[in-house]
Amino acid sequence: MIQAASLALLAAHLVALVPSARASDEDRWSSPVYTEIFKNPLPIPPVALEIQPFTAQTYPASQGFGPTTYVGYGGIAPGPTFHIDQGRETVVRFINKSNSSSAIHLHGSYSRPMWDGWANDLVPPNYYKDYYYPNRQSARTLWYHDHAFEITAVNAYYGQAGFYILHNPAESALGLPEGQYDIPLMINSRYHQTNGQLVSPATETDALYGDIISVNSQPWPYMIVEPRKYRFRLLNSAVSRTFKTYLMASGVTARQSMTVIASDAGLVSTATNTTSLVLGIAERWDIVIDFSQYVGKNVTLMNERDFFTNEDYAATDRVIQFRVGNTVTSTANNNLPSALATHDLPPVKTAVAHSFEFERKNGEWRINGVGFADAANRVLAHPKRGDTEMWELINKSGGWTHPIHVHLVDFQIVSRTGGRGAVEPYELVALKDVVYLGTNERVKVRARFEPWDGLYMFHCHNLIHEDHDMLAAFNTTDLSSFDIPDTTQLNDPMDPRFLAKPGVGPFSISTINTVNLPALAATGAYANIPEKIAALRQYWATHTS
Repeated sequence: MIQAASLALLAAHLVALVPSARASDEDRWSSPVYTEIFKNPLPIPPVALEIQPFTAQTYPASQGFGPTTYVGYGGIAPGPTFHIDQGRETVVRFINKSNSSSAIHLHGSYSRPMWDGWANDLVPPNYYKDYYYPNRQSARTLWYHDHAFEITAVNAYYGQAGFYILHNPAESALGLPEGQYDIPLMINSRYHQTNGQLVSPATETDALYGDIISVNSQPWPYMIVEPRKYRFRLLNSAVSRTFKTYLMASGVTARQSMTVIASDAGLVSTATNTTSLVLGIAERWDIVIDFSQYVGKNVTLMNERDFFTNEDYAATDRVIQFRVGNTVTSTANNNLPSALATHDLPPVKTAVAHSFEFERKNGEWRINGVGFADAANRVLAHPKRGDTEMWELINKSGGWTHPIHVHLVDFQIVSRTGGRGAVEPYELVALKDVVYLGTNERVKVRARFEPWDGLYMFHCHNLIHEDHDMLAAFNTTDLSSFDIPDTTQLNDPMDPRFLAKPGVGPFSISTINTVNLPALAATGAYANIPEKIAALRQYWATHTS
């Protein structure tokens, strides 16, 4: 239930070919040459709200460039960072003051279908919608972003994305870096016109890799750090570019180690050291870097050239530079335990319930030959509520890659054949909601389809592919016999009770508190979640698919 002590109302205004390794890549630009690499500090997304179109000085004004136009949440990109305690429900009101429709997906949340950002559940210009979130999952790095049918790439590219971080006491007790030592890094890539404005992806049908790498919307920033441990929450929010990152320190020729501590679904079971980390679009990997060994040095997060289908340019081989100082101001929360979490893994099932081929067909991107526009056929699976299924994700192409996102669930990556030929070590200890499907790869994932029934999406997160219809659905079907049934049916993403409404405010706080919030509370949308999950587990302990 929603109670004053456990709910935050947060109002948001939404305003408007495989490249070969060649020497010329190191000199090649599509955008104007960017001359201030590692000359500007890293912006940290604030914890504040106000959403509107805005401009930002992306290229230097001293070189004659005007500000770049964006459309984002809070008049900034990334949008405001939400920090939410586990168990505290939230309602976020998005008000669309832009000139195009939107739909907002809280990526990583098991929200009910009508608040999950269904692609046709649009918030048109001059409308608003209240999104109701449970925040009951494990501590994790989520993010909110646009999901509007056929225009997600444009909306997200222009800035509609932000962090949403869920905390809990169990994670805090580990003593991992936090506060000023816990930094969200939203990594993107874009093209710019000769005047500094963005090149729109509106007419692109294949991929938009970008030659300007930005972190928190600042191209190639630097960050001054202390010689101690830091946690970095890496998120790839690019339209089409995948990053294969690694660390280099000044004066050292060998690649340096970083420690993976968390993934899309929160903490990994075991802290895992690695010298390279693949960051597919929409993937989140939290890493710890111990800067104590680099006093007075620069440590640079680099990006591998010639990785799968990425298109390389002059400076796409680097991301952000850390400049290590000489003084530590606090040694609190400087731990890095080996054992981090015990995962509630789905039961072992070896039979594949569904195979999905991600392919290009007749110039369109499809899943098993079907796209989202084909409403009569777009539901490709009907898992039963609470059941476990193994899905096989297939990419037979040697020219394209696909980061695959499945809504609602956290899944375990079971196997990868072809392409890289193995599950990465840091993937083996993680639960995920996105998996990177490289060229000629097959990946098997296993998931419990809980806790809700209803229609949800799965798709390629290369937003060009998604918009040109590599987007489909599954319908988690309810059980005929279940100990704790829902009191209200909440399985239709287009439920008319919860569609966007006309108006852009101002809104009465009194009406919100006495009418809007009680109406959402009365749905019982997120009541008794632990009991429902336990009942589902008990049901499937004595039943078969």
